Amino acid sequence: MPTITGTTTDTATTMTTAERPDSAAPGLLHTLWLASPTLPVGGFSYSEGLEAAVDAGLVQDEHSAAGWLTDQLHLGLARSDLAVVAQAIPAWRDHDLPRIGELNAWVLATRETQEFRLQTEQMGRSLLEWARSLGPLGGGVLEQLQAAGLQPPTYPVAMACAAAASGASLGNSLHSFAFGWAENMVQAAIKSVPLGQSAGQRMLARLVGEIPAAVEHATTLGDDERQAFMPMLAILSARHETQYSRLFRS
Repeated sequence: MPTITGTTTDTATTMTTAERPDSAAPGLLHTLWLASPTLPVGGFSYSEGLEAAVDAGLVQDEHSAAGWLTDQLHLGLARSDLAVVAQAIPAWRDHDLPRIGELNAWVLATRETQEFRLQTEQMGRSLLEWARSLGPLGGGVLEQLQAAGLQPPTYPVAMACAAAASGASLGNSLHSFAFGWAENMVQAAIKSVPLGQSAGQRMLARLVGEIPAAVEHATTLGDDERQAFMPMLAILSARHETQYSRLFRS
């Protein structure tokens, strides 16, 4: 029979058991979708204090930017938003709405500046609108978010809802969430320091190497161990609100 190369073949291709697609692939594809920078939640418009760190001279080059983001991954993301996602995914799957409400309230209460609070609210609402635009293709994400009655839904809790509905494993969901954050932050560094694309790839490679440990740490934290305590980042974020020249919203 003709093939796309214009040749013919009389033999059928036999796929071995080892070559057959993994049954977990659909869930993994959904987590890649959720981590994609094309997801219309606006993550690209935030630097999460990095732009203010550049303005203050704390981040000046590739080395200092990579160190800053690595610290932020372990001291910030892993201990707060990533830990919330780790707890919210099973809560969504168990339809434990009171627990979802508790986690959402914790995120709102721990945003230390107006910029950080507005970011998590805006990205949470945007994820809700994304789910609304998909309709039946959204896998029930819109219905679950609406049933929870979160006012407003925060980004980690809303993203956990989408991840829970995807059927992906908890580990894949957390790694994808962290990678999506890392990709956005590296792009912020490239624009604000500024840096070249090769430097950005080296920084991303370093963060990729650090993400597994951050995910493991996040999964071990209970309610009394989660924290969002980074005083210097909070100060920089507050300064960024009145910074003279800005590329980013945080």
